[in-house]
Amino acid sequence: MPFTVAIDGPAAAGKGTVSKAVAAHFGFAHLDTGLLYRAVGAKVLEGADPVEAAQSLTPADMQGDLRTPDVAQAASKVAVISEVRAALVDFQRNFAARDGGAVLDGRDIGTVICPDADVKLFVTASAEVRAERRFLELSAKDHDVSRDQVLADVIARDKRDSERKEAPLKPAEDAVIIDTSDLSIEGAVALAVAQIASKR
Repeated sequence: MPFTVAIDGPAAAGKGTVSKAVAAHFGFAHLDTGLLYRAVGAKVLEGADPVEAAQSLTPADMQGDLRTPDVAQAASKVAVISEVRAALVDFQRNFAARDGGAVLDGRDIGTVICPDADVKLFVTASAEVRAERRFLELSAKDHDVSRDQVLADVIARDKRDSERKEAPLKPAEDAVIIDTSDLSIEGAVALAVAQIASKR
């Protein structure tokens, strides 16, 4: 039986970490939908047309380092293109409908991709907390960034994601909000697991 968990939220809020942990806990398949947009963004940085890149996306395109600041910004820019979003919708919905359960994390899973998901979570945190997390993550990978630059990038991306006409970033009306600003990873995962367990 399909059982769909939709987890949305802004960059570096912890939704990816929570999603992977939840999927492992329940034995569900996991899809980081942001990687789809990052893969398209990476192809665009190499000179590809955004719509053609989205329509021809393959699993091989999801490999490599897609977590650089340049790719993140490119992903956010291609995500506002309606033809790009349309090309990736079917891929995501087919994944969500698989038997055995699926966890999808992104920006519009509970609002657009899977509005009938069995469980909807919105994982968030303050921009300052998210920027610090992203700064530490990038610094650990030897990316040359400053805290101010990362915070500016986070704020710019939040604005672009929440103000775009197509599928803006926002919690679904029936989503449970998990604010990780002052939560440990374990605490956030425990809250998510409890929500899902109550609906199964």
